[in-house]
Amino acid sequence: MSGNPISGRQNLNKACEGKVGVYLVFKGLRMASLLIAISFISFMLMKNSPIDPVQAYIGADMLNVGPEQRQQIAEYWGLNDPILVQFANWGSAVLKGDLGVSMIYRRPVIDIISERFVSSLALMLVAWILSGTMGFVLGVVAAMKKGTLIDRAIQWYCYTLASTPTFWMGLLVLIVFAVWLGWFPIGLGVPAGVLAEDVVFSDRIKHLVLPALTLSILGVANVALHTRQKLVEVLASDYVLFARARGEKGFSLFWRHGLRNIALPAITLQFAAFSELFGGAILAEQVFSYPGLGQATVEAGLRGDVPLLLGIVLFSTIFVFAGNLIADLIYYIVDPRTRESRMI
Repeated sequence: MSGNPISGRQNLNKACEGKVGVYLVFKGLRMASLLIAISFISFMLMKNSPIDPVQAYIGADMLNVGPEQRQQIAEYWGLNDPILVQFANWGSAVLKGDLGVSMIYRRPVIDIISERFVSSLALMLVAWILSGTMGFVLGVVAAMKKGTLIDRAIQWYCYTLASTPTFWMGLLVLIVFAVWLGWFPIGLGVPAGVLAEDVVFSDRIKHLVLPALTLSILGVANVALHTRQKLVEVLASDYVLFARARGEKGFSLFWRHGLRNIALPAITLQFAAFSELFGGAILAEQVFSYPGLGQATVEAGLRGDVPLLLGIVLFSTIFVFAGNLIADLIYYIVDPRTRESRMI
């Protein structure tokens, strides 16, 4: 006599919940070890760089500051302590929720990150959505038109973009749309000389378009090529050939048999592209003088601001790791067939 199906389903749900819990604990430990390793490597690189943090802190007043004052500044920031002691002090403060004070902004690091991240998040979110949508559509069109002129043109476009530096594309977009056509402002996040309370939403959008367009254009290539290859494999499968024999074709064939098989890999790839998106945003923000987290990263690196740089490193690592985790969870929820392998 067969068992109670309701009881069996409950046991299965409990087992799945237990596996999810173990999986999340494993991911948490992995993220913690990753944060420690990246923080230590970044700290050591900054300490061994030729940049003098005291000189960067003093700035233009370097000639008016004597040796005694320089010594006092170094003692105030703990720069005279051994390197490992400095890292241990910084790590203990981070565990208490204190990321320190920026040496160049003279403000808490957490405040700078929270302000700059709002601008960077808007930029990356718009670019992420546009690049994913455009890449997916181009990949589908190329696969459905395999071997035609359209397919070759899309592949040429994607391969060209894949080898194009972000700063070069940013400069090209800037020259065409801001200098030649004059449709958008040259740079910054808001109009120059305008008070913060006088900046309207449309002004922020105008300053956001060109850097977001740059990241979107470059982010299309990977998603489009990956989607094309997956859909070509799906269209060559036996069940699709059987569907063609039954008279299915065109968009109906793709909607019923292709979309489900290529959507999940495309989603996973797009979430996994957070690291590339963040790296591209740093260069794009430099080209357009966009006041985001990327520009603060460059300033912290060039001026030896260790607290700010390490805070941004921690935040960006968590951001990228969260994107990969979300992709794994979506894969787990949408496709039950992958649950066993994802829990290993």
